Amino acid sequence: MSENQSSSKQEAPVSGRASPFYFAAWRWHFYAGIFVVPFLLTLAATGMTMMYIAYFGGRDGERIVVDVPPSGQMVSIQSQSAAALEAAPGGTIVEWLKGQADNNVSVFRISTDAGTKMVAVDPYKGTVVDTWDRRAGWYDFADNLHSDLMLGVTGDRMLEIAAGLSVILLVTGIYLWWPRGTGLVRSIVPDLSKPGRPLWKSLHTTIGVVFAPFLILFLLTGHSWTGVWGSKLMQAWNTFPAEKWDNVPLSDLTHASLNDGVRSDVPWALEQTQLPASGSTGGVVGIAPGVKVDIDSVAALANAVGLERRYRISYPQSETGVWTINQDTMSGDAQSPTADRTMHVDQYTGRILANVGFEDYSLAGKMMAVGTPFHMGLMGLWNLVLNTAICLSVMFLCVTGVVMWWIRRPKKTSARIFAPKVPGNLPHWPAAMLIMLFLSLFFPLVGITLISVITLDLLVLSRVPVLRRAFA
Repeated sequence: MSENQSSSKQEAPVSGRASPFYFAAWRWHFYAGIFVVPFLLTLAATGMTMMYIAYFGGRDGERIVVDVPPSGQMVSIQSQSAAALEAAPGGTIVEWLKGQADNNVSVFRISTDAGTKMVAVDPYKGTVVDTWDRRAGWYDFADNLHSDLMLGVTGDRMLEIAAGLSVILLVTGIYLWWPRGTGLVRSIVPDLSKPGRPLWKSLHTTIGVVFAPFLILFLLTGHSWTGVWGSKLMQAWNTFPAEKWDNVPLSDLTHASLNDGVRSDVPWALEQTQLPASGSTGGVVGIAPGVKVDIDSVAALANAVGLERRYRISYPQSETGVWTINQDTMSGDAQSPTADRTMHVDQYTGRILANVGFEDYSLAGKMMAVGTPFHMGLMGLWNLVLNTAICLSVMFLCVTGVVMWWIRRPKKTSARIFAPKVPGNLPHWPAAMLIMLFLSLFFPLVGITLISVITLDLLVLSRVPVLRRAFA
């Protein structure tokens, strides 16, 4: 079949749906797919890797060593920390992680000149069980790829654009699928009797429609950690206001200072909130007056306020630093986001300077508190299984999209990408542009990308014969 015949065939009516606008949506879908497929494959593969490592070994490797049978009373956490420091000479303790259960180790995060060390301690014997470098395992390798492709800010921006274009990919895909003259059920169930490309298209459509709501949720929750749409817009507008803490002095540092590198260890709704500062009479009574304020008394306070399972305590890192008690589903501490709790304790008086729970978040903060651990597969075995299916569906959609293009590509010319042709008459084009304008305003980097592509098309692609044939 010649290229002209093939082009003519693609413009023929398809079940009454082949309007000019249908082909325009198809063209948007095609070009968005060209850009996002390698990114989506990378995100799906690294996401699955991180989920399974976290489920079986923990984000920090803390679940690898768990067999410490309870034998009497636990030794003090202060004694445990002394043993941990002996395993990392010259280090400074940054954080203590309580074990998930009675037979789990205590884990200390220690900052050293050689990097961050993790030290596991038997809480009953006070002896070191294991040590390892933090952020040096396969989880961290996958996390670095998943976060910014190991390209820093450039990679973050590329992924943000890919996530925004993926939303356009889903919107146009749903429009192309939308039942026109066929029943809803019939339009979802794949027709396995079709041969070749129609079969691939039927499977691609079915998987895409069934998993579209989950994919939108994944894209939005992942998007919320990006550098522009996430931190500059959504997170900045929905950050918990530190002004709610009456008569409490504030530090120049934010909660993000508690993170270790690019990994986020504090709730999304608090990351940009200023930390309170120690050294005042502010706050409310936490640790009883006269009791020494140390890791043991702070842990006793955490138990007294009802924290169960695992939680973490960050040590004060300066003269105005605070003890921070944190239980965060995103960090794998609990399986219910409503259990999230962040408390700050004055290192001198033991008074509670701030106490923020799930109920205190904004609506967007609550959505992120639920959406992020769901995105990461941390809410139980059901979540792991469902997310595995979602990741596999993403891979399947990417592969089948490429297969469909390969089948319908021009067989005798390699100079044409063979996207759907630009329709000559678009009666609904103003409405389409309004939709694209809304998406562009909602996702600024996507808007900039679309404007750049349109400009490139007008000034270069449409004026150079070889490129005009390739992208026609």
